[in-house]
Amino acid sequence: MLERYDPLRAPASQEWLDKDELSRIALVENYHRRAGIRLPNVRLHATFHVIVENQVALGDETPAKTLERLMNAGLDRHEAIHAVAAVLSDHINEVLRGSSLPSDPHAPYYAALEKLTVESWRRDYGVASPSRRAKSPRKSPHR
Repeated sequence: MLERYDPLRAPASQEWLDKDELSRIALVENYHRRAGIRLPNVRLHATFHVIVENQVALGDETPAKTLERLMNAGLDRHEAIHAVAAVLSDHINEVLRGSSLPSDPHAPYYAALEKLTVESWRRDYGVASPSRRAKSPRKSPHR
């Protein structure tokens, strides 16, 4: 039974999905608290983690492949989750603003994920590279 969440390791899909949504969010919140990661809104941050983890656990191919591709390009799994979540956040924002969607409402999200690179995530979302983070503590990879 899943008792702790660690974004550096993929949770077993069935164990993850066996938890209810609020329990998943609580696991992610607890991880960030234990790790001493201070966030402006830990509940919102954890919710985005949970959405990405849900997509992977449910076998949603595009987010899962994107996570893998970003990790192969040098991000750790936690950073890769943040990168996918940043694209998801943009997509949700566009939907809420009333942007017209194609017949497949996931298409813009999937297209953006397929274009996502480590470099574009750092550039477009203001995330410093690891070497710059050490010099500039103002920017945190934990949004």
